[in-house]
Amino acid sequence: MDRSIFLRFYPNLPLGVRRDVVLNAPELGGPITWEVAYREIQSGTKIGEQILQKLTELKFIPTTEEELKNFTGGEKK
Repeated sequence: MDRSIFLRFYPNLPLGVRRDVVLNAPELGGPITWEVAYREIQSGTKIGEQILQKLTELKFIPTTEEELKNFTGGEKK
C-alpha cells in the first residue's frame, strides 16, 4: 500500500465521483466516500490506513507507478 500513489490518484477522479460511496464499512463507521477516504488517508489516521488497505485489497486504486500512469494517461500529479 502506497499512500503517495493514492494521493496522486485522487485528484484525477472526476469531481462528481468524489462524493460517491466507495466502501460500505460498518467497522469503520459506515459508508466511506472518496472524499472521506482522501481526508483520512491524507491525514495519516488509523482509519485512513484501514481504508487504504481495503481499497488496495479490492483493487479500486492503482498500487504501482505503472498502474497510476495508465489511469492518469501518463501524467504524474
